[in-house]
Amino acid sequence: MAFTLEVITSFSQPTIKNYLISTIRTFGIKAVVHQHKTKIICAFESTHEKLQECLETIASTLPASCFMTQSQHYDMDGEPELVPNFEVEYPIALGLCPSCQKEIFDPSSKRYYYPFTQCTHCGGQYAFFEHYPFERKNTVFSYVKPCPSCESESVSLGRREKQVLNSCHDCGIPVKLIHKEKERYANDAGSFRTLFEVAAKALRDGKTLLMKTTMGYRRFYLAEKLEQGSVLMLVNAMKITDFCSLINDEFNALLSIERPILHVALKDETMRSMFGSTVDIKYPDEGFTILLAKELTLLGLDTIAYEALEYPCEADFIMDFDLNVHYQNDMHLFINKDIRFIASGERVSFPARLPYGTDTLSIAHGLVGIRDEKGVLFDQMGRFESASTLKVNQLESETPAVESANFHPIAEDEASFMSVIAEHNRFGTKVVGAYFQGEPSFLYYDGKKVIRVVPPKHFSGSGIIEAMRGLREGSDRLIANVEKNHPELHQILIRIEENTTSLFEATAMILGLEEKSYHGVMKEALKFIGKGGLQIDTKVEDNRFNHVAFLSSIISYRLAGVDSVYLSYSIFESFGDYFSELLTEIKGKTKAEDIVLCGSYFAGQSLFSRMQRNLKSASVLMNMSYPIGKENCVVGGVFL
Repeated sequence: MAFTLEVITSFSQPTIKNYLISTIRTFGIKAVVHQHKTKIICAFESTHEKLQECLETIASTLPASCFMTQSQHYDMDGEPELVPNFEVEYPIALGLCPSCQKEIFDPSSKRYYYPFTQCTHCGGQYAFFEHYPFERKNTVFSYVKPCPSCESESVSLGRREKQVLNSCHDCGIPVKLIHKEKERYANDAGSFRTLFEVAAKALRDGKTLLMKTTMGYRRFYLAEKLEQGSVLMLVNAMKITDFCSLINDEFNALLSIERPILHVALKDETMRSMFGSTVDIKYPDEGFTILLAKELTLLGLDTIAYEALEYPCEADFIMDFDLNVHYQNDMHLFINKDIRFIASGERVSFPARLPYGTDTLSIAHGLVGIRDEKGVLFDQMGRFESASTLKVNQLESETPAVESANFHPIAEDEASFMSVIAEHNRFGTKVVGAYFQGEPSFLYYDGKKVIRVVPPKHFSGSGIIEAMRGLREGSDRLIANVEKNHPELHQILIRIEENTTSLFEATAMILGLEEKSYHGVMKEALKFIGKGGLQIDTKVEDNRFNHVAFLSSIISYRLAGVDSVYLSYSIFESFGDYFSELLTEIKGKTKAEDIVLCGSYFAGQSLFSRMQRNLKSASVLMNMSYPIGKENCVVGGVFL
């Protein structure tokens, strides 16, 4: 009989599986470790004298994953015959595992306060990666020769076996802190600690800090108000629940190895007065930010704001090192009770491997999917030097990136929809779905091809005032009232007519919101505390979404004195009813088995909760390992 440990996870990345294998290999225990769609199964040699010690080590050092929900153990027939092995196919970009975090704060460690600390299964590796295959010579670390100790670690059993970017103080990368004409260098434990002490004090004193990290550039600043696009980093784990209203799953996800960004409600009144009722938050992830956070905490600071950047910018202080880094958008995770999915972002999801696919080169949003003998590998285009293929699919909105006699433009909604079918391997079945990232779209997969049932309708503000005037009987009185009695609202409608705006930009303008975007309306909706909203007009006309009726409905409620918070909530609740009704109708007519939801706009609590309630008896599929937003298009593009 084999002792079997089962870890439940729906995430396809092999990080947790490989960490388990590394630990098992350290003890020399025969085992079989296999990753299925929803679980990792580890069958151990039950009679090994170090099995208990190995299991205790796994319990104390295995990184917590926001996609790992539970574990169980039982006996299984048969005995493993070999010590398991693993391969490192591509670089990852994760937070530090517990062992590496412990190491950088251990004064006896050769990596004490060393910000490039990581092991084979954690840390910001992707920033230094140049091209495949993933070997040291194909990274910017090719210029850094590992010392004998680091070299020995990478070929010895343990967490750093097969580590491509291994380094320490003895063979590591110096870092400099620049302020005006002065430069301060760090290349050992003492100077590194001083460097982070100085940087933290500068932030405390109101200075800005541009830091090149192992996740890319980040500009830190002490904030009384968050700049648009910025994130609030909570550096003191003991204060997180004092500041934010979190369910257990959100708290655990925040501190997980993936270190996602979460959009949460604030409960601290001082913070609410500065940042609003909801905010994007993150916990320190890689070596640079973890060490900075430690020094900030010692200074009595519990939060710091930052902006993630693809390229450097001006700042009072600059922390830099002489290696180029590559940028990935961070992962935004959505959590609603027992449901979680990735709303957007490349990091953690990509690079990725799908074990099946077609001989089609898929290109979308800077990402590419390339077929090889193992399936399809997805990554940024610049990481591949060449590829051969029979067919090229690229988003129709992008300039063709390659020349091919068999080139096909593909639609974003169809590619996103197909990515969910591919990830759940629903080929050959009937599936209906909705895409919502900009304009609503409804699709149907008949087992062979994707059909747009209700195509997206481009929103244009041109002529919208006259369109509202002639919408239906009595609509002319609505516009006459706006023109005569509400000049500010009339001016807003004129601006919508004269400028290129999206549907939600126009909506936010009519609502009078500061952030004129989908996210602005969503954040306003999250302020609502109560049950039940108003019915906003989301009906279709000529098989298309009627923008004029939708905006006219919002204007009518505004004139009736309905506040922006209640209206914003009602908008998403109405969209929830709209999507649910049409999906149920289309599903019934087509006899489809499943419903697919894709597009980042579904990552809104009021909208998703409404749909979850309405579709609770239906089989609803969403992306598991990929974002539900635009980044998933590269996956679906392989199968169109």
